[in-house]
Amino acid sequence: MLLPVLVFVVVTLVVAGAVLAVTYLRGSTADRRIGERLREVQITGVDEPTESATVVRKAMESPLPAIDKFLHGSGVGSRLAALIEQSGVQTTPAAVIVLSLVGAIGLGFASSVFVRFAIVRWGAVLLGLALPMLYLLQRRGARRRRFEEQFPEALDLLSRALRAGHAFQTALGMVADDLPDPVGTEFKKTYEQQNFGLPLTDALNELAGRTQLLDVRFFVTAVTIQRETGGNLSEILDNLAEVVRERFKLLRQVRVHTAHGRFTGYILLALPAALGVALSFISPDHMNTLFTHPLGRTMLMGAAVMQTVGYFWIRQVIKIEV
Repeated sequence: MLLPVLVFVVVTLVVAGAVLAVTYLRGSTADRRIGERLREVQITGVDEPTESATVVRKAMESPLPAIDKFLHGSGVGSRLAALIEQSGVQTTPAAVIVLSLVGAIGLGFASSVFVRFAIVRWGAVLLGLALPMLYLLQRRGARRRRFEEQFPEALDLLSRALRAGHAFQTALGMVADDLPDPVGTEFKKTYEQQNFGLPLTDALNELAGRTQLLDVRFFVTAVTIQRETGGNLSEILDNLAEVVRERFKLLRQVRVHTAHGRFTGYILLALPAALGVALSFISPDHMNTLFTHPLGRTMLMGAAVMQTVGYFWIRQVIKIEV
């Protein structure tokens, strides 16, 4: 009789455990779903005011506020801050100055270790000073080119929004939300400025000042005149978008026809340096004379100056404004 009783107790315990386990898992799953739903409601609900919910534009915090404060009151600091804003790089004028000094010291020290000639060391120091600025200029140029390519699409979106019955300010917000950087970012700044109380004309003028593009100035002028005299703004924007696209087509054709001149300039600039490196391996004695003899150093400086002048001269010859 003992074996049937043990079997009965074991089966009863297993069944009861299985029932309890299923009940516990079902309850925990339901609790987890309720918790997730509550978190979703809290996230998508009304947000509480935070420190970031302010109409005051805050500048990016600088690791060296004393230098930024000093640069803020000078013309160099204001121009450098404008260049940083136009390039889209998240940095401060003080950081750029510090990076320039660090680059100059680092490249100067490295060149003094590996190269014995003073002219090379000074050139490395100047290159280290200029590298951050050259990077900002390159980023600004690339950002402007992307803006020019995306600007006709922004004009088309503005025109379609106006035809759909939206106000011009609402259309600016749609461009800011739908288009990527840099057009979306710049239009978002303009939308927020006028939304926080700045007159629309002033906000558009600041957009033209940040981008410094002729097409944007045409756009700002057209909108300003239309607001003063009236007219069909959507048709004006369509015509402006068509003009911008045709100008880009012509610009690409010009770049194709001037490609030979551009590559000629690059080859003429790189050929003496490549030839000097080759001769330093073929006949190092002759190349060392250029660096050790006073006349040789003078010839090198003259060659560098003439090559630089020739390169920029070729750039100006093939530069055609469209």
